[in-house]
Amino acid sequence: MDGDFRTSFVRDHSHPKSHPALVLNADYRPLSYYPLSLWPWQEAVKAVFLDRVNIIAEYEETVRSPSMEIKIPSVVVLKDYVRPQKRVAFTRFNLFLRDEFCCQYCGSKGDLTFDHVVPRARGGITSWENVVAACSRCNLRKGSRPLHQSGLALRKPPRQPGAEEMRNMGRKFPPNYLHDSWMDFLYWDAELEE
Repeated sequence: MDGDFRTSFVRDHSHPKSHPALVLNADYRPLSYYPLSLWPWQEAVKAVFLDRVNIIAEYEETVRSPSMEIKIPSVVVLKDYVRPQKRVAFTRFNLFLRDEFCCQYCGSKGDLTFDHVVPRARGGITSWENVVAACSRCNLRKGSRPLHQSGLALRKPPRQPGAEEMRNMGRKFPPNYLHDSWMDFLYWDAELEE
């Protein structure tokens, strides 16, 4: 029975555990869009008590201690500005994000791997300028041949992305769950519809 209780407790979306807080930098922009900068409610409450953030929006639900009660923060803004990184780390995830999670040969989505445009067997290096997202089918088709011998063509040339470009790219891929109180802060610099 104890195991069943824990399972239902974790899955119960009315419980505070399912109330993450959107974390904004001091300029009111999310620290990151993809993945979206979220803290568990416990971290948000802790940051409030340590006077590191201001609460901008709250959930209706509250948490209690023996001496106080507080509404769970849904949006917090850092009091001190955190300078965004200028260099984008060369990771598989960031590579897929740069290539918008689609094969750079055929455009398909899903079942992605990565491919060296100039194969390593032919002296190609693992870098932003030589690696692209590729579906398994295209990757197998290309094999270790040079691009011009494979019959494939790149949709766009690979290059090292800038940090701001990656933040903007991340905005195209919102998480599965977005709380209403977050919306004004996620797309604040988007053009307004008339």
